[in-house]
Amino acid sequence: MAVARWQDWEGHGLEHCVYLEQVDRLTIEGVVAGTRHGLYGGRYFVRADADFRTREVRVEYINGACLHVEADGAGNWSDVVGKRPLPDLKGCIDVDIGITPATNTLPIKRLKLKEKQSADITAAYVPLPDQIDGDFLPRRAEQRYTCLKRNRIYRYEGLFRAFTADLEIDEFGLVLDYSDTFRRVSVSQ
Repeated sequence: MAVARWQDWEGHGLEHCVYLEQVDRLTIEGVVAGTRHGLYGGRYFVRADADFRTREVRVEYINGACLHVEADGAGNWSDVVGKRPLPDLKGCIDVDIGITPATNTLPIKRLKLKEKQSADITAAYVPLPDQIDGDFLPRRAEQRYTCLKRNRIYRYEGLFRAFTADLEIDEFGLVLDYSDTFRRVSVSQ
Protein backbone atom coordinates (compact mmCIF):
# COMPACT_ATOMS: atom_id res chain seq x y z
CA MET A 1 0.00 0.00 0.00
CA ALA A 2 1.10 3.55 -0.70
CA VAL A 3 -0.37 6.98 -0.07
CA ALA A 4 0.46 9.79 -2.48
CA ARG A 5 -0.46 13.46 -2.51
CA TRP A 6 -0.28 15.85 -5.43
CA GLN A 7 -0.98 19.54 -5.95
CA ASP A 8 -1.59 21.24 -9.25
CA TRP A 9 1.58 22.70 -10.79
CA GLU A 10 1.00 26.18 -9.28
CA GLY A 11 0.67 24.70 -5.77
CA HIS A 12 -3.09 25.06 -5.39
CA GLY A 13 -5.58 22.31 -4.72
CA LEU A 14 -4.72 18.94 -3.22
CA GLU A 15 -5.21 15.27 -4.03
CA HIS A 16 -4.99 12.38 -1.57
CA CYS A 17 -4.61 8.94 -3.19
CA VAL A 18 -4.43 5.45 -1.70
CA TYR A 19 -2.85 2.77 -3.89
CA LEU A 20 -3.34 -0.86 -2.87
CA GLU A 21 -1.88 -3.74 -4.89
CA GLN A 22 -2.99 -7.24 -3.91
CA VAL A 23 -2.43 -10.66 -5.48
CA ASP A 24 -5.60 -10.56 -7.60
CA ARG A 25 -6.28 -6.81 -7.98
CA LEU A 26 -5.14 -3.24 -7.75
CA THR A 27 -7.27 -0.44 -6.34
CA ILE A 28 -6.61 3.28 -6.60
CA GLU A 29 -8.86 5.60 -4.63
CA GLY A 30 -8.63 9.30 -4.03
CA VAL A 31 -10.20 12.64 -3.32
CA VAL A 32 -9.33 15.87 -5.11
CA ALA A 33 -9.90 19.53 -4.30
CA GLY A 34 -8.91 20.76 -7.74
CA THR A 35 -8.25 24.08 -9.40
CA ARG A 36 -7.36 23.12 -12.98
CA HIS A 37 -9.98 24.57 -15.33
CA GLY A 38 -11.94 26.05 -12.39
CA LEU A 39 -12.61 24.96 -8.82
CA TYR A 40 -14.06 21.50 -8.18
CA GLY A 41 -14.12 18.66 -5.69
CA GLY A 42 -14.13 15.03 -6.72
CA ARG A 43 -13.74 11.47 -5.59
CA TYR A 44 -12.59 8.50 -7.66
CA PHE A 45 -12.22 4.74 -7.30
CA VAL A 46 -10.56 2.41 -9.81
CA ARG A 47 -10.31 -1.37 -9.59
CA ALA A 48 -8.04 -3.29 -11.95
CA ASP A 49 -7.35 -7.01 -12.22
CA ALA A 50 -4.00 -8.74 -11.59
CA ASP A 51 -2.89 -7.85 -15.16
CA PHE A 52 -3.65 -4.13 -14.51
CA ARG A 53 -6.67 -4.09 -16.85
CA THR A 54 -9.35 -1.68 -15.66
CA ARG A 55 -12.47 -3.45 -14.37
CA GLU A 56 -14.44 -0.78 -12.47
CA VAL A 57 -14.41 3.04 -12.31
CA ARG A 58 -16.43 5.41 -10.13
CA VAL A 59 -16.05 9.20 -10.30
CA GLU A 60 -18.19 11.71 -8.48
CA TYR A 61 -17.89 15.48 -8.62
CA ILE A 62 -19.16 17.23 -5.50
CA ASN A 63 -22.55 18.81 -6.22
CA GLY A 64 -22.25 17.56 -9.78
CA ALA A 65 -22.05 14.62 -12.12
CA CYS A 66 -21.19 11.05 -11.17
CA LEU A 67 -20.41 7.93 -13.17
CA HIS A 68 -19.99 4.24 -12.47
CA VAL A 69 -18.74 2.04 -15.30
CA GLU A 70 -17.42 -1.50 -15.51
CA ALA A 71 -15.21 -3.31 -18.01
CA ASP A 72 -14.59 -6.99 -18.66
CA GLY A 73 -10.82 -6.57 -19.15
CA ALA A 74 -11.13 -7.39 -22.87
CA GLY A 75 -12.29 -3.93 -23.93
CA ASN A 76 -16.05 -4.15 -23.38
CA TRP A 77 -17.57 -1.48 -21.14
CA SER A 78 -20.97 -0.85 -19.58
CA ASP A 79 -22.63 2.00 -17.72
CA VAL A 80 -23.75 0.66 -14.33
CA VAL A 81 -25.93 3.73 -13.64
CA GLY A 82 -27.70 3.74 -17.01
CA LYS A 83 -27.62 -0.05 -17.28
CA ARG A 84 -26.39 -0.01 -20.89
CA PRO A 85 -23.37 -1.13 -22.90
CA LEU A 86 -20.86 1.52 -24.04
CA PRO A 87 -19.85 0.45 -27.56
CA ASP A 88 -17.86 3.67 -28.14
CA LEU A 89 -15.30 2.36 -25.61
CA LYS A 90 -14.82 -1.01 -27.36
CA GLY A 91 -11.15 -1.96 -27.16
CA CYS A 92 -10.25 0.37 -24.26
CA ILE A 93 -8.34 -1.54 -21.59
CA ASP A 94 -7.22 1.42 -19.46
CA VAL A 95 -8.95 4.38 -17.85
CA ASP A 96 -7.56 7.91 -17.73
CA ILE A 97 -9.26 10.14 -15.15
CA GLY A 98 -8.50 13.77 -15.98
CA ILE A 99 -8.36 15.00 -12.38
CA THR A 100 -5.54 12.66 -11.28
CA PRO A 101 -2.13 11.39 -12.39
CA ALA A 102 -2.80 8.12 -10.54
CA THR A 103 -4.40 6.36 -13.52
CA ASN A 104 -1.19 6.65 -15.60
CA THR A 105 0.03 3.82 -13.36
CA LEU A 106 -2.27 1.28 -15.02
CA PRO A 107 -0.89 1.34 -18.60
CA ILE A 108 2.68 1.78 -17.34
CA LYS A 109 2.39 -1.42 -15.28
CA ARG A 110 0.27 -3.31 -17.82
CA LEU A 111 2.43 -2.61 -20.88
CA LYS A 112 5.76 -3.59 -19.24
CA LEU A 113 7.68 -1.62 -21.87
CA LYS A 114 11.40 -2.11 -22.36
CA GLU A 115 13.65 0.92 -22.57
CA LYS A 116 13.03 2.95 -25.79
CA GLN A 117 9.92 0.84 -26.55
CA SER A 118 6.56 2.55 -27.26
CA ALA A 119 2.95 1.41 -27.34
CA ASP A 120 -0.20 3.11 -28.56
CA ILE A 121 -3.36 2.55 -26.53
CA THR A 122 -6.92 3.77 -26.51
CA ALA A 123 -8.06 4.70 -23.00
CA ALA A 124 -11.48 5.46 -21.58
CA TYR A 125 -10.97 9.14 -20.69
CA VAL A 126 -13.02 10.62 -17.83
CA PRO A 127 -13.26 14.39 -18.42
CA LEU A 128 -12.82 17.26 -16.00
CA PRO A 129 -16.08 18.86 -14.82
CA ASP A 130 -15.89 21.73 -17.33
CA GLN A 131 -15.42 19.25 -20.21
CA ILE A 132 -18.68 17.36 -19.63
CA ASP A 133 -21.18 17.76 -22.43
CA GLY A 134 -24.30 15.61 -22.21
CA ASP A 135 -24.05 12.30 -20.36
CA PHE A 136 -21.14 12.01 -17.94
CA LEU A 137 -19.39 9.00 -19.43
CA PRO A 138 -15.82 8.22 -20.46
CA ARG A 139 -14.83 8.83 -24.09
CA ARG A 140 -12.17 7.27 -26.30
CA ALA A 141 -8.71 8.83 -26.08
CA GLU A 142 -5.76 7.80 -28.24
CA GLN A 143 -2.53 7.77 -26.23
CA ARG A 144 1.09 6.64 -26.49
CA TYR A 145 3.51 5.55 -23.76
CA THR A 146 7.26 5.33 -24.32
CA CYS A 147 9.72 3.94 -21.78
CA LEU A 148 12.64 6.37 -21.54
CA LYS A 149 14.28 4.73 -18.51
CA ARG A 150 12.89 1.37 -17.35
CA ASN A 151 10.87 1.54 -14.12
CA ARG A 152 11.74 5.23 -13.79
CA ILE A 153 10.71 7.61 -16.63
CA TYR A 154 7.95 7.27 -19.23
CA ARG A 155 6.78 9.66 -21.92
CA TYR A 156 3.01 10.09 -22.07
CA GLU A 157 1.49 11.46 -25.24
CA GLY A 158 -2.18 12.38 -25.25
CA LEU A 159 -2.61 12.02 -29.00
CA PHE A 160 -6.28 13.04 -28.67
CA ARG A 161 -5.22 16.48 -27.44
CA ALA A 162 -1.63 16.96 -28.67
CA PHE A 163 -0.13 16.88 -25.16
CA THR A 164 3.21 15.35 -24.11
CA ALA A 165 4.79 14.92 -20.67
CA ASP A 166 7.70 12.92 -19.29
CA LEU A 167 6.58 11.13 -16.15
CA GLU A 168 9.00 10.09 -13.45
CA ILE A 169 7.52 7.29 -11.37
CA ASP A 170 8.18 5.80 -7.94
CA GLU A 171 8.64 2.14 -7.01
CA PHE A 172 4.85 1.57 -7.15
CA GLY A 173 4.53 3.05 -10.64
CA LEU A 174 2.86 6.21 -9.31
CA VAL A 175 3.77 9.50 -10.93
CA LEU A 176 6.10 11.78 -8.98
CA ASP A 177 5.81 14.97 -11.04
CA TYR A 178 3.73 15.52 -14.16
CA SER A 179 5.25 18.60 -15.83
CA ASP A 180 3.00 21.68 -15.87
CA THR A 181 0.12 19.66 -14.38
CA PHE A 182 0.75 17.87 -11.03
CA ARG A 183 3.49 17.93 -8.35
CA ARG A 184 3.96 15.25 -5.69
CA VAL A 185 3.92 16.79 -2.21
CA SER A 186 4.23 13.69 -0.01
CA VAL A 187 4.16 9.91 -0.04
CA SER A 188 4.17 7.16 2.58
CA GLN A 189 3.75 3.41 2.72
